Amino acid sequence: MTRTVMCRKYKEELPGLDRPPYPGAKGQDIFEHISAQAWGDWLKHQTLLINEKRLNMMNAEDRKYLAGEMDKFFSGEDYAKADGYVPPAQ
Repeated sequence: MTRTVMCRKYKEELPGLDRPPYPGAKGQDIFEHISAQAWGDWLKHQTLLINEKRLNMMNAEDRKYLAGEMDKFFSGEDYAKADGYVPPAQ
């Protein structure tokens, strides 16, 4: 049976992650309050940000920036978008 969570991003009950994606309190918070769908959407958006803004994941400042954008993405705040990106027509 799939566990469900009240997703902070989409404000509805959705299937949750199988395990915390990060160690520690942040990972546990994501596990308890973010759906698998929202996590997948974040991973796609994160990839766009890394590529568009040429972030270096070896750089602590770039990792800190990305973590802040992740918090904004999940909380519904205005988060960074990839400049000039147009999503494909569905």
